Amino acid sequence: MTDFIKYTEQPSVYRRLEQMSVNEILVHINHEDKTVPEAVERSLPQIEKLTSVISDKMLAGGRMFYIGAGTSGRLGIVDASECPPTYGVPYGLVIGIIAGGDKAITQAVEFAEDDKEQGWADLEKHFINDKDVVIGLAASGTTPYVIGALEECQKRGIITGCIVCNPGSPIAAVSDFPVEVIVGPEFVTGSTRMKSGTAQKLVLNMISTTVMIQLGRVEDNKMVNMQLSNEKLVDRGVKMVMERLSLKDYEKAKHLLLKYGSVKKAVELGV
Repeated sequence: MTDFIKYTEQPSVYRRLEQMSVNEILVHINHEDKTVPEAVERSLPQIEKLTSVISDKMLAGGRMFYIGAGTSGRLGIVDASECPPTYGVPYGLVIGIIAGGDKAITQAVEFAEDDKEQGWADLEKHFINDKDVVIGLAASGTTPYVIGALEECQKRGIITGCIVCNPGSPIAAVSDFPVEVIVGPEFVTGSTRMKSGTAQKLVLNMISTTVMIQLGRVEDNKMVNMQLSNEKLVDRGVKMVMERLSLKDYEKAKHLLLKYGSVKKAVELGV
């Protein structure tokens, strides 16, 4: 790792930010943000390999874990928490774990990310096994909490991946399927919640969406298994049922949807 460079910590190419106008700040941030999708595109071959193995494992009954600290950990929790309502999968199929526990979702927990043993301990609480896949999330690629967790996974034959924003990082070294999205220095030096966080969010969206499609949770382009947890989603579901069954009666479609609990079942059983 002697040649390992933390591009995420390199000085911003912009100087004297406090002297910029509001417009200048916004324009420069926007300019930097535009480079993120291009960085993700360069990483598509890595993303494809990781996504394919996750799909295979989950089709065989495994689970997907995200583990990280700080912003990276929070992004994993957001993605995991959105899978059940969006795709109707059970809670516990996609699991997000953050250094410092639930408190760290909204508050910084000092030195939690530096504990190399705790990551594996947190995974063990979920009875993790070799059917599962664990994805380490860390912009820097150096977080001890994540490194320790992935090392222990590899010792036990559990497939590992990562989403990092530096090339050749220690976390990539303990990942079977590393994803390295190199976005370069941040607008505010070292503020990896910006471009790095955006890159990780984009990749998480890609992975979880593709996996859920592979698991049969989407038909055509519709979320036919989404949970009916609010009126907006009920209305969306009713319109899907009307379209799929060629119904013009909104109330009839709504009755079928609520009776069977999902668009998929309403279409299959409501004929």
